[in-house]
Amino acid sequence: MRNLTSIICLLSTFCLLNCSPDEPSIAQETPLELYYPPLDPNLEWDTKPIADLDWNQNELQPLLNFLEGKNTKGFLMLHRGKIVEGTEVYMNGHTANALWYWASAGKTLTTAVSGIAQDEGFLDINSKVSDYLGTGWTSAPLEKENLITCKNLLSMNSGLDDGLGDNVSAQNLHYLADPGSRWAYHNVYVKLQDVIAEATNQSFETYFTDKLKNRIGMNGAWIPSNDFSVYFSNTRSMARFGLLVSAKGVWENDQIISEAFMTDATNTSQQINKAYGYLWWLNGKATYHLPQSQFEFQGELIPNAPSDMYCALGRDDQKLYIVPSKNLVIVRMGEAADGANFALSNFDNELWSYINALTN
Repeated sequence: MRNLTSIICLLSTFCLLNCSPDEPSIAQETPLELYYPPLDPNLEWDTKPIADLDWNQNELQPLLNFLEGKNTKGFLMLHRGKIVEGTEVYMNGHTANALWYWASAGKTLTTAVSGIAQDEGFLDINSKVSDYLGTGWTSAPLEKENLITCKNLLSMNSGLDDGLGDNVSAQNLHYLADPGSRWAYHNVYVKLQDVIAEATNQSFETYFTDKLKNRIGMNGAWIPSNDFSVYFSNTRSMARFGLLVSAKGVWENDQIISEAFMTDATNTSQQINKAYGYLWWLNGKATYHLPQSQFEFQGELIPNAPSDMYCALGRDDQKLYIVPSKNLVIVRMGEAADGANFALSNFDNELWSYINALTN
């Protein structure tokens, strides 16, 4: 990613000056016993003493040492929405206000906005993509193109050829198999952003900002990178999004995304890759597939992690883990821990061995 450091610095300055919502919110406990931080990022985000959680405090420093040695920039852990004291750290030249890229972890932002647009009646994910974009958005035969639904894009089973690169112009989207018959990690999911723009008659970025970003106090921006846009934000903004998703789409008393959609999004979306929902990765399944492979792997996605965990995984180890059984949301941003990767890496399982030592 060219001039990455310059982009991050400029965006950090811009968001500090311009991205704070106008109206603060009073943080409060809900019937779900979740805490929500104020929308105004200048107000305090409540913390929880690690001693209150009966965790093994002696294992915190080994975790932090491991993270720092693995090129981590930002890391934090939420328990029922509150930041666990000592677990919010910024390393390797990063700061709390600095922005970093989500990479493919940001796919789940498109999932969330798709759910909002469906809840508001602008689209139906079971409808074909050509209902919104018109025909000819691919190079597939018309009868095959018209089989592809928005849900296929969310589930990564459109049947389009994933071997032709990230460009999603019509000439690069070729038929390979019928939708639903083949799972392949493919950038074609971004066509959902075009669907949302057409359905709502406004840009995807505007709809995202009004319906999601500002409503939960996120900062950040979508930045063009080659054939698509990548989301950049600070670490706490990713945690805010994780908190929203962990609460099944609720922020304080506001149902931002319907519970029904969030339940579908974070469960198996098709039967080829059981470890995949609507652009969310799912732990605890008997088998899984990985990007750029048609091989089915046996066992759980991340064996050391809780079986009920689901996660947003991005290139070079951008991580958002949500663990309902432990009431945890965990964020890791930074450079690749070991080597370049597309989503899952050995780092996931290693990191969870340290998290388990702390939390168990």
